[in-house]
Amino acid sequence: MSERTLSIKKPWKWNRFLFQWEWLLCLIFILIHIINSFLSPYYLNVDTFLSAPMNFLDKAFIVLPMMLVIILGNIDISVASIVALTSVLMAVIFNAGLPLPLALVSALVIGTLCGGINGILQVKFKELPAMIITLSTMTIYRGIAYIILEDRAAGGFPSWFSFFAWGYVGPFPFILVAFVVAAVIFGILLHKTGFGRKIYGMGSNLLACKYSGVKTDHILITVGLLTGLMSAITAIFLTSRMGSTRPNVAQGYELDVIAMVVLGGVSTSGGTGRIAGPLLAVFIIGFLNYGLGLVNISAQVILIVLGLLLVLSVLIMNLRFNKRG
Repeated sequence: MSERTLSIKKPWKWNRFLFQWEWLLCLIFILIHIINSFLSPYYLNVDTFLSAPMNFLDKAFIVLPMMLVIILGNIDISVASIVALTSVLMAVIFNAGLPLPLALVSALVIGTLCGGINGILQVKFKELPAMIITLSTMTIYRGIAYIILEDRAAGGFPSWFSFFAWGYVGPFPFILVAFVVAAVIFGILLHKTGFGRKIYGMGSNLLACKYSGVKTDHILITVGLLTGLMSAITAIFLTSRMGSTRPNVAQGYELDVIAMVVLGGVSTSGGTGRIAGPLLAVFIIGFLNYGLGLVNISAQVILIVLGLLLVLSVLIMNLRFNKRG
């Protein structure tokens, strides 16, 4: 009797490979560079492609855990407030006399704790949507930052601290190298580990995962901790780029980050998405902002362009999934 095996791998098909969402993002990425080159004759050069990411990659670190959050079918709108609170406390701790390396470690711990609180609240109050919980903590974290500094700024960091945002490792910006390393780690975590498979499963059917023995509460808290940690890393890079901090820093970051993840093809209903899409979306939105800023186009026009791009991407994704269904 011959042995039979079952395989869950789908057969290779060229049309399925060529019509992936990431190829459309690649096309958009190329078009943005073409448009920017017409807007500014100084755009197409190596220095631009190496230096431009230094202006937008700080918030990109939050894209990585936000991708996990949205694949779970949740949302986290407190990340910008965690950035602000972490940045403010880091500056206050440093100005109180603690060496900056210890202040940086404190920032990582504080950000991770804030994210962990979000995760614990979601576990303890399952009847409340994640948006309501993170809306509450968003207000609390930002409010604490304002209580500490009010409308004042805090800084006085040593000169070497600017290396995080403006330094180079060989020909490459340090922030770009750090982001690539973080992206590789999250890519492996999402696509090559049991933890990542559980996230996809929970996003597709939370109840089935729970009754299958998956420790869903642990997953939610772990994702919350990761989100807080990466928000703290964003706070460090942002503070390094600005040289000081205020309670109102990173306002609007949560919307930018969510837009990058959704544009990257991660479904807000949960269960679908790959890391390549959000990574491409980071550079699409980043270079779009950079190119339009070179010709002094107003921030309002940039917001309209980004909004139209996001709406178009969602419409195309819906049409694509409806055809599959």
